[in-house]
Amino acid sequence: MLTSTPPTWPASALDQALARSRGQHRAALGLYLPVGYPTRSVCLEALHAMAPYCDVLELGVPYRRAHLDGPTIQHAAVQALDAGSFRMRDLFTTTAALASSTSTALVAMTYWDPVQEYGPGLFAEEFAAAGGAGVLVPDLPDSAAAGWQRATRAAGLHSISFIPPHASDARARAIGTSSSGMVYAPAAPGRTGTAGPLSPYLPRLVRRLRDATRLPVAVGIGISTPARAAQASAYADAVVVGSAVIRHMQAAEDTPVAAAAAARGFAAGVRRMQWPAA
Repeated sequence: MLTSTPPTWPASALDQALARSRGQHRAALGLYLPVGYPTRSVCLEALHAMAPYCDVLELGVPYRRAHLDGPTIQHAAVQALDAGSFRMRDLFTTTAALASSTSTALVAMTYWDPVQEYGPGLFAEEFAAAGGAGVLVPDLPDSAAAGWQRATRAAGLHSISFIPPHASDARARAIGTSSSGMVYAPAAPGRTGTAGPLSPYLPRLVRRLRDATRLPVAVGIGISTPARAAQASAYADAVVVGSAVIRHMQAAEDTPVAAAAAARGFAAGVRRMQWPAA
């Protein structure tokens, strides 16, 4: 295992999930699904079905201009918007329903525009009140970062940052200083949903970001199979899977059953690669 001892974290569901997986000498498993895909009721059923197999559920806010995502997530987001006329309150009601029945950490993944339109302070307050533990905004503009950090801190949420692989050490340190909970990095080049090999530089990237930020490092993008999850788990503190779960759901008639089967497979992959005890 490449990790050093992480800093002391405040007690939250995300911290507890990462500490629990670390105590089991393995990476945490995060599973992503856009809220409302394929419909609101089926989505909630699928999330409940996945929860027993993962440490973190990443709840996506559907957005039509998801430029960092590949076609699988883009199409799922559009379907969620079209099928149920997604409104931000759907994120909060889904979060509350999950929080009342599972101890899995709940994290929101959203582009900045929907948060800005809703109101950053109000978004943070309502997501935290519903049971959310943290928020990842991969396209957070520098001009909005300070205000967003104040809003998440006031609400008691972790502010999770995306760090591109080409970020300098100084840039990574700066991002890490304003982040909490964990940071997020790509496991493969390109947008979400890529099925190519993981980056050969992934071990070095994870080690560099962990040293620069002193935070756990989650990796996603390109975790397309349980074998890839096992591979990434050898280096990272958490592995996040999204497009592969959606593809399983698209290919099945009973989408919640398919979501659970995908979650079970990726959980087995993560647990296949356990770190040696310290």
